[in-house]
Amino acid sequence: MRLCSDFLYTVVEIFGVVWYDYLNILEFVEGKMKNNNKNLPYLLPIRCIVFVLIFLVGAFIVDKKLDEISNWWSVVASIVNIATILLLVVIAKSKNSNYFELINYEKGKTTIKQILIMTVVIVVVGMAGMYLAGFVCYGVIPYAAPMMIAPIPLALTIINIVVLPVTTAFAEEGLYLGCGVNQIKNKYLAVIVPAFFFALQHSFIPTLFDIRYITYRFLSFLPLTIILCLNYYKKRNPLPIMIGHAVIDVATVMQIFATSLIPGFYETMCGM
Repeated sequence: MRLCSDFLYTVVEIFGVVWYDYLNILEFVEGKMKNNNKNLPYLLPIRCIVFVLIFLVGAFIVDKKLDEISNWWSVVASIVNIATILLLVVIAKSKNSNYFELINYEKGKTTIKQILIMTVVIVVVGMAGMYLAGFVCYGVIPYAAPMMIAPIPLALTIINIVVLPVTTAFAEEGLYLGCGVNQIKNKYLAVIVPAFFFALQHSFIPTLFDIRYITYRFLSFLPLTIILCLNYYKKRNPLPIMIGHAVIDVATVMQIFATSLIPGFYETMCGM
């Protein structure tokens, strides 16, 4: 009992220190970004860096190899998403604005037809990109990285069915469209640069220092991120993209839910 209470106290203490440091970082960013939109694109690589650090530090703390903790990617992604959203809110506030103005959201601008079309595009292009990248990198169609659907504790999976898709849409579209496409003046770079980092972050979710895996993950998402950034550049309407993005993430989380709920299902899926 004493050991358990000491452990809980340590966890709370560490969380408090980390949260305090994070608030200081937000305050620093707020000061640097105030009334200076040209700095916003420099934030685009931040998620790549954060994911690498989290997985490296996490593997060191639990004394495991990176591939042994790769199944926790969805939980890590949700945490990073929340931190990203908070960062975007602070940045928008520093400019006397808000998150929705940062991403150029306009109420009443979106139709059901636009949402349905974009959702279909995201699902089709997303799957096609993964199949093509799997063939290029592994010579297999279809290929899916097994750790992406690996089981985790069921309670976390149930929570993440909602948390991951919603936070991902707000975090990724907010960063790559709001701070990228919206802020870069050159019409070509406004699409290419955000799309590049939009795709690259997936190479580190989860982080594995395997060049074939990193290339596979990058190529899987690059066609889709180019289309999303190009569509947003032309129409400046984030909502269809965010909803379509959330839908495809729900499909991924439901697979994790299935492998976490049904004993042996993960092994069956990996053997297909």
